[in-house]
Amino acid sequence: MRLLVICALLTGLVVPGTLVLAQDSEPQLQTAYCTYADDNEISVRYDASGKNKEEPKNGKLWEPGGSAMTLYTQGPVVLNHVEIPVGAFTVYVVPGKKEWTLVVNKNVTAGAKYDEAQDLVRASMELGDLNPPVKPLQVALAHMAPKTCTLRLYYGNVGAQADFTEK
Repeated sequence: MRLLVICALLTGLVVPGTLVLAQDSEPQLQTAYCTYADDNEISVRYDASGKNKEEPKNGKLWEPGGSAMTLYTQGPVVLNHVEIPVGAFTVYVVPGKKEWTLVVNKNVTAGAKYDEAQDLVRASMELGDLNPPVKPLQVALAHMAPKTCTLRLYYGNVGAQADFTEK
């Protein structure tokens, strides 16, 4: 932390006497992006702080970082044969021993509780083993083909993925 303060002072980013440090309880929002061949983009924003120490429980809805991830689409995409229109959506995960489920939900109201009636689509995720384990959650989007971006979630010793195909 001391190095961060020194670097900020040396680069003139902080006026002496007005230093404001981020608190450990603040979310550390990260965004993963993928661009399709036609330059439309899909992205997922999530809290990478690891502040929520709640472990995923089999069969229970999981909000890594204590809040839902947010999916943004610039063009319509398809997940599990269901079209997701242009816009913003919340994303949840339901982990299981042999399968994880990705849930895309229409309700993007900040602080709103999960409402299953707002689910747009649920999709099984392919699983793989990670060694060494990863914590906190890591999210990536990989461009796999001109019209396919794969969402990848890495947590503990599990890697899970689901494909978003551009319509």
